[in-house]
Amino acid sequence: AGLILAGSADFKTELGQSDMFDQRLQAKVIKTVDVSYGGENGFNQAIELSADTLGNVKFIQEKRLIGRYFDEIKQDTGKYCFGVHDTLTALEMGAVDTIIVWENIDIQRYILKNHVTDASNIILYLTPEQAKDKTHFQDKETGVELELIDSMPLLDWFVEEYKTFGAILEIITDRSSEGAQFVRGFGGIGGIMRYQVDF
Repeated sequence: AGLILAGSADFKTELGQSDMFDQRLQAKVIKTVDVSYGGENGFNQAIELSADTLGNVKFIQEKRLIGRYFDEIKQDTGKYCFGVHDTLTALEMGAVDTIIVWENIDIQRYILKNHVTDASNIILYLTPEQAKDKTHFQDKETGVELELIDSMPLLDWFVEEYKTFGAILEIITDRSSEGAQFVRGFGGIGGIMRYQVDF
Protein backbone atom coordinates (compact mmCIF):
# COMPACT_ATOMS: atom_id res chain seq x y z
CA ALA A 1 0.00 0.00 0.00
CA GLY A 2 1.20 3.49 -0.76
CA LEU A 3 0.18 7.13 -0.33
CA ILE A 4 -0.14 9.87 -2.90
CA LEU A 5 0.16 13.43 -1.62
CA ALA A 6 -1.91 15.87 -3.66
CA GLY A 7 -2.56 19.56 -3.24
CA SER A 8 -2.05 22.99 -4.73
CA ALA A 9 0.98 25.21 -4.24
CA ASP A 10 3.72 24.11 -1.81
CA PHE A 11 1.52 22.85 1.03
CA LYS A 12 1.83 19.17 0.09
CA THR A 13 5.63 19.42 -0.22
CA GLU A 14 5.97 21.22 3.10
CA LEU A 15 3.64 18.71 4.76
CA GLY A 16 5.65 15.80 3.39
CA GLN A 17 8.86 17.25 4.88
CA SER A 18 7.33 18.49 8.13
CA ASP A 19 8.02 16.92 11.54
CA MET A 20 4.24 16.78 12.07
CA PHE A 21 3.96 14.25 9.24
CA ASP A 22 4.39 10.77 10.77
CA GLN A 23 7.61 9.08 9.61
CA ARG A 24 5.77 5.76 9.12
CA LEU A 25 3.48 7.49 6.61
CA GLN A 26 6.36 9.33 4.97
CA ALA A 27 7.90 5.98 4.04
CA LYS A 28 4.64 5.08 2.25
CA VAL A 29 4.50 8.16 -0.03
CA ILE A 30 4.87 6.91 -3.61
CA LYS A 31 4.09 10.14 -5.47
CA THR A 32 3.40 13.86 -4.94
CA VAL A 33 1.14 15.63 -7.46
CA ASP A 34 -0.07 19.20 -8.10
CA VAL A 35 -3.85 19.53 -8.40
CA SER A 36 -5.82 22.57 -9.50
CA TYR A 37 -9.00 21.82 -7.57
CA GLY A 38 -10.15 20.96 -4.10
CA GLY A 39 -12.74 18.43 -2.99
CA GLU A 40 -13.89 15.57 -5.21
CA ASN A 41 -12.63 17.21 -8.42
CA GLY A 42 -9.16 17.50 -6.91
CA PHE A 43 -9.32 13.89 -5.74
CA ASN A 44 -10.24 12.71 -9.26
CA GLN A 45 -7.48 14.84 -10.78
CA ALA A 46 -4.96 13.31 -8.35
CA ILE A 47 -6.06 9.83 -9.44
CA GLU A 48 -5.66 10.74 -13.13
CA LEU A 49 -2.21 12.27 -12.55
CA SER A 50 -1.14 9.19 -10.61
CA ALA A 51 -2.52 6.58 -13.02
CA ASP A 52 0.94 5.37 -14.05
CA THR A 53 2.02 4.93 -10.41
CA LEU A 54 -1.25 3.28 -9.39
CA GLY A 55 -1.02 1.03 -12.44
CA ASN A 56 2.40 -0.12 -11.27
CA VAL A 57 0.95 -1.06 -7.87
CA LYS A 58 -1.54 -3.42 -9.57
CA PHE A 59 1.22 -4.58 -11.92
CA ILE A 60 3.49 -5.47 -9.00
CA GLN A 61 0.68 -7.26 -7.13
CA GLU A 62 -0.01 -9.28 -10.27
CA LYS A 63 3.67 -10.22 -10.65
CA ARG A 64 3.79 -11.39 -7.00
CA LEU A 65 0.61 -13.44 -7.36
CA ILE A 66 1.76 -15.26 -10.48
CA GLY A 67 5.22 -15.63 -8.92
CA ARG A 68 3.52 -17.43 -6.00
CA TYR A 69 1.70 -19.69 -8.48
CA PHE A 70 4.95 -20.51 -10.31
CA ASP A 71 6.65 -21.23 -6.94
CA GLU A 72 4.02 -23.91 -6.22
CA ILE A 73 4.86 -25.50 -9.58
CA LYS A 74 8.64 -25.17 -9.09
CA GLN A 75 8.50 -26.75 -5.65
CA ASP A 76 6.20 -29.47 -7.00
CA THR A 77 3.79 -29.11 -4.06
CA GLY A 78 0.84 -30.34 -6.12
CA LYS A 79 -1.12 -27.37 -4.74
CA TYR A 80 -1.84 -25.80 -8.11
CA CYS A 81 -4.20 -26.45 -10.98
CA PHE A 82 -4.57 -25.13 -14.50
CA GLY A 83 -6.92 -25.47 -17.43
CA VAL A 84 -10.69 -25.18 -17.31
CA HIS A 85 -11.46 -28.79 -16.37
CA ASP A 86 -8.97 -29.23 -13.51
CA THR A 87 -9.56 -25.73 -12.09
CA LEU A 88 -13.34 -26.20 -12.00
CA THR A 89 -13.04 -29.73 -10.59
CA ALA A 90 -10.80 -28.46 -7.77
CA LEU A 91 -13.10 -25.47 -7.24
CA GLU A 92 -16.16 -27.71 -6.82
CA MET A 93 -14.21 -29.77 -4.25
CA GLY A 94 -13.49 -26.58 -2.27
CA ALA A 95 -9.75 -27.10 -2.79
CA VAL A 96 -9.02 -23.80 -4.56
CA ASP A 97 -7.86 -20.92 -2.40
CA THR A 98 -7.16 -18.42 -5.20
CA ILE A 99 -8.57 -18.60 -8.74
CA ILE A 100 -6.39 -16.83 -11.30
CA VAL A 101 -8.14 -15.88 -14.55
CA TRP A 102 -6.92 -13.84 -17.50
CA GLU A 103 -9.10 -10.75 -18.09
CA ASN A 104 -9.56 -11.64 -21.81
CA ILE A 105 -10.22 -15.37 -21.47
CA ASP A 106 -12.54 -16.31 -24.33
CA ILE A 107 -14.51 -19.26 -22.99
CA GLN A 108 -18.31 -19.53 -22.78
CA ARG A 109 -20.16 -21.56 -20.14
CA TYR A 110 -23.15 -23.37 -21.63
CA ILE A 111 -25.99 -25.03 -19.70
CA LEU A 112 -27.80 -27.58 -21.85
CA LYS A 113 -30.75 -29.94 -21.45
CA ASN A 114 -31.60 -33.19 -23.17
CA HIS A 115 -35.37 -32.92 -23.73
CA VAL A 116 -35.63 -36.66 -24.57
CA THR A 117 -34.01 -38.09 -21.42
CA ASP A 118 -34.86 -35.01 -19.30
CA ALA A 119 -31.20 -34.81 -18.27
CA SER A 120 -30.68 -31.18 -17.40
CA ASN A 121 -27.76 -29.06 -16.31
CA ILE A 122 -25.32 -30.50 -18.81
CA ILE A 123 -22.51 -27.95 -18.53
CA LEU A 124 -19.92 -27.27 -21.23
CA TYR A 125 -17.02 -24.82 -21.39
CA LEU A 126 -16.16 -23.98 -24.99
CA THR A 127 -14.00 -21.52 -26.91
CA PRO A 128 -15.70 -19.76 -29.86
CA GLU A 129 -13.82 -22.16 -32.18
CA GLN A 130 -15.12 -25.22 -30.29
CA ALA A 131 -18.66 -23.79 -30.22
CA LYS A 132 -18.72 -23.85 -34.04
CA ASP A 133 -18.58 -27.65 -33.83
CA LYS A 134 -22.27 -28.53 -33.44
CA THR A 135 -21.47 -32.06 -32.18
CA HIS A 136 -20.81 -30.49 -28.76
CA PHE A 137 -24.52 -29.61 -28.67
CA GLN A 138 -25.70 -33.15 -29.42
CA ASP A 139 -26.14 -36.15 -27.13
CA LYS A 140 -23.14 -38.43 -27.72
CA GLU A 141 -25.18 -41.65 -27.66
CA THR A 142 -28.45 -40.73 -29.38
CA GLY A 143 -27.39 -37.77 -31.52
CA VAL A 144 -30.34 -35.77 -30.16
CA GLU A 145 -29.80 -32.01 -30.26
CA LEU A 146 -29.46 -30.57 -26.78
CA GLU A 147 -31.54 -27.55 -25.79
CA LEU A 148 -29.62 -24.44 -24.75
CA ILE A 149 -30.84 -23.24 -21.35
CA ASP A 150 -28.23 -20.54 -20.71
CA SER A 151 -24.82 -19.31 -21.78
CA MET A 152 -22.47 -16.70 -20.38
CA PRO A 153 -18.76 -15.86 -20.50
CA LEU A 154 -16.81 -18.02 -18.03
CA LEU A 155 -15.15 -14.94 -16.50
CA ASP A 156 -18.60 -13.44 -15.72
CA TRP A 157 -19.63 -16.73 -14.10
CA PHE A 158 -16.50 -16.67 -11.92
CA VAL A 159 -17.23 -13.07 -10.87
CA GLU A 160 -20.76 -14.08 -9.79
CA GLU A 161 -19.97 -17.45 -8.19
CA TYR A 162 -16.42 -17.52 -6.76
CA LYS A 163 -17.52 -16.62 -3.22
CA THR A 164 -19.85 -19.65 -3.02
CA PHE A 165 -16.73 -21.83 -3.27
CA GLY A 166 -14.88 -19.88 -0.56
CA ALA A 167 -12.21 -18.79 -3.01
CA ILE A 168 -10.50 -15.51 -3.87
CA LEU A 169 -10.77 -14.40 -7.51
CA GLU A 170 -7.78 -12.65 -9.08
CA ILE A 171 -8.23 -11.29 -12.61
CA ILE A 172 -4.88 -10.75 -14.30
CA THR A 173 -3.56 -9.15 -17.49
CA ASP A 174 -0.92 -10.41 -19.89
CA ARG A 175 1.07 -7.15 -19.70
CA SER A 176 3.70 -8.48 -17.30
CA SER A 177 6.09 -11.19 -18.48
CA GLU A 178 4.66 -13.50 -15.78
CA GLY A 179 1.09 -12.76 -16.88
CA ALA A 180 1.95 -13.43 -20.52
CA GLN A 181 3.64 -16.71 -19.55
CA PHE A 182 0.58 -17.74 -17.47
CA VAL A 183 -1.75 -17.03 -20.42
CA ARG A 184 0.43 -18.81 -23.00
CA GLY A 185 1.49 -21.74 -20.85
CA PHE A 186 -1.60 -22.42 -18.77
CA GLY A 187 -4.44 -21.14 -20.95
CA GLY A 188 -5.12 -18.12 -18.74
CA ILE A 189 -6.90 -20.07 -16.00
CA GLY A 190 -5.58 -21.79 -12.92
CA GLY A 191 -5.56 -21.79 -9.18
CA ILE A 192 -3.48 -21.95 -6.04
CA MET A 193 -4.93 -24.73 -3.91
CA ARG A 194 -5.40 -25.31 -0.20
CA TYR A 195 -4.41 -28.95 -0.49
CA GLN A 196 -3.32 -31.46 -3.08
CA VAL A 197 -5.90 -33.13 -5.33
CA ASP A 198 -5.38 -36.07 -7.70
CA PHE A 199 -7.06 -35.22 -11.00
